[in-house]
Amino acid sequence: MLLLHISRINVLLAIASVVTGAPNPSSAPVPPSQDPWYSAPKEFPSASPGDVLRIRQAPGNLTTSFGNASAVYNILYRTTDARYRPSWAVTTVFVPKKSDGKALLSYQIPYNSVDVDASPSYDLNNPASATGLVLDDIQTALSLGWYVSVPDFEGPLASFVSGVGEGHATIDNVRAVLNHGFDLAEDAKYAMWGYSGGSLASEWAAELQVQYAPELDFAGAAMGGLPSNFTSIFSAIEGTMWAGLLPGGLLGITSQYPKARAYLLSELKTDGPYNRTGFLATEHMSILEAFAFYSNQTIFSYFKNGQAVLDSPLIQRALNEQSYMGYHGTPKMPMLIYKAVNDELTAIEDTDEVVDRYCGVGANIVYERNTIGGHLAEETNGDQRALEWLAQVLGGTYHHSGCTIKDVALNVTDAPL
Repeated sequence: MLLLHISRINVLLAIASVVTGAPNPSSAPVPPSQDPWYSAPKEFPSASPGDVLRIRQAPGNLTTSFGNASAVYNILYRTTDARYRPSWAVTTVFVPKKSDGKALLSYQIPYNSVDVDASPSYDLNNPASATGLVLDDIQTALSLGWYVSVPDFEGPLASFVSGVGEGHATIDNVRAVLNHGFDLAEDAKYAMWGYSGGSLASEWAAELQVQYAPELDFAGAAMGGLPSNFTSIFSAIEGTMWAGLLPGGLLGITSQYPKARAYLLSELKTDGPYNRTGFLATEHMSILEAFAFYSNQTIFSYFKNGQAVLDSPLIQRALNEQSYMGYHGTPKMPMLIYKAVNDELTAIEDTDEVVDRYCGVGANIVYERNTIGGHLAEETNGDQRALEWLAQVLGGTYHHSGCTIKDVALNVTDAPL
């Protein structure tokens, strides 16, 4: 065991020798696709999940933009991809100005893009690309004295919808922050929070944690607008304002499956108004750009045989392994799940099914089904109660066991979306 320990130390020292020298934090951020800092050192597969491979003060002006932060760092860390191979990811760590070091929040932003340049570590420097609520949540968490870590959980291939990989990267961003230490207390509590695409990564992390990181003891996980079954989402968003999720979802989930990706591309039309070029344009779009470009399009019109492209065993394998929640383990941490009953993007019945499955095997869940509003409205309607719930689990004052499932009528905004 001692020889193994010394060998691992040597590996990490070799990695560190490659990565010393942080950029001036005031320098202009470089897109990840062009920034050598985002590439892992060649020795990284020998590191353990959660090991810090690189760290730097975040370039740009994030410390100024987030007034409650005293410093902001980028960490490049070892993780495991959707098919259980060594990989890496980046997280952005916000250090609060005033803190007792007792709380760490892993906050998953729903960036939902197959463009690595849309990753939060870079995109947070462009406030126009993030919702005001996301920015406010980070500020509020910092004002409460919480450290906040925002992972690029889709990894170096921007593997949107690859649930296993997103879960691993989310878990390992917490490991990385704890491994580095900062000024966190040894007994600091840590929890996760995400809405929509951010809840996707959070939920997968929660169900994978028992097998993947049994040493971690999460205080809780808050998840809103949970996209529990992406196959049903693909059908629901066809021809709607949400259609821009579909090209990215199909490319993201096949990014980990080369044969499935090759088949998907072979089925795209090469001419006509819905063709390969138009479909692949999403590779260089943020989710907001994709929503605008593909709004109300019938995305399966890009394929020679329409929606039958999903019937391929190659595509089905990827979907079965990556897009159905509730089959990779039972979360042991307390969970708050909140969702609009009339969510038009992700069916309430799919989330009901996952919650029922977990409750049947002893999970600790508060599940609130809001009878007011839709998917976007619930992000606002649920925000304050998620923060209050997180304050309890991170503060050690939360006392709940078993499952509580209830309909609520919370009307911060009753917008139909």
